[in-house]
Amino acid sequence: MIDQARLQQLIREEIPSLIQIRRKLHQNPGLSYQESYASALVKEDLGKSSIPFRDGLAKGPESEVGTGVVADLPGDAAQAIGLRADMDALPIVEETGCEYASKVPGVMHACGHDGHTTILIGTARVLARINREDGLPQPVRLIFQPAEEGGAGGARMIEDGCLEATDSSPRVRQMFALHGWPDAPLGTIRTCEGPITAATACLEVTVKGRGGHAAFPQFNQDPIVATAAIVSAAQSIVARNIDPIASGVISITQCRAGDGGYNVIPSEATLRGTIRALETSVMETLKRRFEEVVSQIAAAHDCCGEVTYQIEGLAEYPVTINSPEAVRVLKGALPEAQTDLQPVMGGEDFAFYGQKVPSAMFVLGLRPGEAPIPGLHHPQFNFNDDAIATGVEAFCRVALHAPSDPEP
Repeated sequence: MIDQARLQQLIREEIPSLIQIRRKLHQNPGLSYQESYASALVKEDLGKSSIPFRDGLAKGPESEVGTGVVADLPGDAAQAIGLRADMDALPIVEETGCEYASKVPGVMHACGHDGHTTILIGTARVLARINREDGLPQPVRLIFQPAEEGGAGGARMIEDGCLEATDSSPRVRQMFALHGWPDAPLGTIRTCEGPITAATACLEVTVKGRGGHAAFPQFNQDPIVATAAIVSAAQSIVARNIDPIASGVISITQCRAGDGGYNVIPSEATLRGTIRALETSVMETLKRRFEEVVSQIAAAHDCCGEVTYQIEGLAEYPVTINSPEAVRVLKGALPEAQTDLQPVMGGEDFAFYGQKVPSAMFVLGLRPGEAPIPGLHHPQFNFNDDAIATGVEAFCRVALHAPSDPEP
């Protein structure tokens, strides 16, 4: 099997063109289920490396054709290892000022998915070269998925069979993914066992009352007063219903009511926000208690309140759990990886893969020095091209790590 020095040399040969690819992706971002540019670029590059692929996967609710792509490299084991990259961008106005800034108004790669996609393209290139020369110890499935940012593209990829056997390739037995991490030093890799990102749900509260003249509140049922009480009461749900050792959060981020003037009480008010937790049972408790608080406080103000969690196509995500089995594989392939990463309350649709097969996500350090850099989802965030080589090497080493678990 190829040694590390040779692997690193193969990666170095690809880096200049990979940087250009990353910057092209950055210039041409696509929102969830609109990643046509990225999907076409991925397919073109796989074709140049003579890697067979399936496309048109994970069709969105308003899409004619899916943008998901799955490619397979053969190997000696009876089951495959899966490597995943997400391709979608965010509805954020870019403020990086870089020469390759987004050309799509109001859309940018503020979460580093341009870097993730580039790393998996580089991994495909290098593994294809190794396969031609030496063969691979196990089949490798390369999964380029859309719509991680709230669209549950991972779940749709699974529905379309991305983990299953095909006529020419075996099923996936384990899944791995990486994420660029602005808080971690450049060149470092970190992970952990168990929960790594939270279960998430977007929420919308509608409070209905009876509007009228602001000078005569006794004749009205004021939804604004009710929603103000709900916002205040919601802050006590975590503190008084959840074990202090557990983790959960309820954040109200939008409050809208009224457009009839300063002297008009509206008949309806709306709240939006998010509920998150690192345990499924905690998530269930938070949702139940929030619904009770909304309903009962609205009633106490002579209004009615309802909660919905399906907002503008944004899906609920389960907890992303790194299985001990998959983390052992990571540590075997990447002994330098640190396993002290603390879970975060961000959401990640890689969780859906972990519900089907043992899976693990690790983070890739992006910070070049001691000074902090703009974080994920910030309009000035930009993936660090110097991290591409580390990411490609990490994915390759995981793929080249001979499977140690007995085959079923």
